[in-house]
Amino acid sequence: MFLCTGNSCRSQMAEGWTRLLKGDRFDAYSAGVQPIPIDPRTIKAMAEAGIDISEQKSKDVDVFGNMEFDYVITLCDNARESCPYFPAKTKLIHQGFADPPKLAEEAKNEEEAMAPYRRVRDEIKAFVETLP
Repeated sequence: MFLCTGNSCRSQMAEGWTRLLKGDRFDAYSAGVQPIPIDPRTIKAMAEAGIDISEQKSKDVDVFGNMEFDYVITLCDNARESCPYFPAKTKLIHQGFADPPKLAEEAKNEEEAMAPYRRVRDEIKAFVETLP
């Protein structure tokens, strides 16, 4: 499971990349500690890379209840600090990435706003490629 604050951007990207690149080894999930709707720019950035995440939904980590995970990967400091309890056999990993919506706040136009989404998308892809 990929966990971030809103489950609107980074964790959605990680879920999409993992399904594409490691789907034969992992069942990928994503969730947020305070979920909000998926950012449309996230969907656009992933579509530019050939990955359709338009059907993915933002989910609260609590909806997974007693489901067991081999790995829980937090993608932002807030998620790491707010991470709920997982059984001892779950390996917790933290790999922080910048927050594209926050970085895009000062953008002068849509192209400039998309730049951090593309950069973080590519950084998350590189990280997913390192998973076993």
